[in-house]
Amino acid sequence: MKTIKTIAASAYPSMAAVVFVAFFVAGCSILPSPPSRPVHYDFGPGAMAPVPTDRRAPLPALALADVEAPGLAEGSTAVLYRLAYTDARQLRPYTQARWSQPPAQLVQQRLLDQLGQRRAVLTLESGAAQARAGGKLPTVLRVDLEEFSHVFTSATESVGLVRLRATLSEPAQTGETLLGQRVFIVQRPASSADAAGGTRALAEATHQVAQELARWVEQPGR
Repeated sequence: MKTIKTIAASAYPSMAAVVFVAFFVAGCSILPSPPSRPVHYDFGPGAMAPVPTDRRAPLPALALADVEAPGLAEGSTAVLYRLAYTDARQLRPYTQARWSQPPAQLVQQRLLDQLGQRRAVLTLESGAAQARAGGKLPTVLRVDLEEFSHVFTSATESVGLVRLRATLSEPAQTGETLLGQRVFIVQRPASSADAAGGTRALAEATHQVAQELARWVEQPGR
């Protein structure tokens, strides 16, 4: 009998341990899971094969200033959307989506790729250095990114909207002479009502606006 009691008593700690582990596991299962990391988007890998040689005569060099985005927080990589059917004035960020770089930098890279197909594209600093070395200061292109958002016209229909203002000027010793200014607006339908669809539509809209801007800059006298 004493042996049986001893065995029974020794079993109690084991049972207590099992119950503790069960409660611990159950407690862990009801704890909130850690937030998932935001998905990062860009405009894709770009050209994956050499661009065919353009046999037309190359155009004069162009100095592209850093693209400005006055309506966006400096350095922000948020993917923004608007619910135009409720309050189009409010910009909202997707909580689990980010751009890989600030939108102005992504747009600038796409402009460099497009404009650089027929001409050398310089920065303002390198263009000024070229002038100091005895060359002619190149024409300057300044771009303001005024809108870059995923706009919902209804709960199920939306577009990627890009609006930018381009200003072309000719530098001179006494200042700059305005050659032209134009606002470009492009909308591309989104394939889905979420960040993935919105970022894809914005990438397509940016590619189209870069093509339109390049054609405008190539007009005679520019």
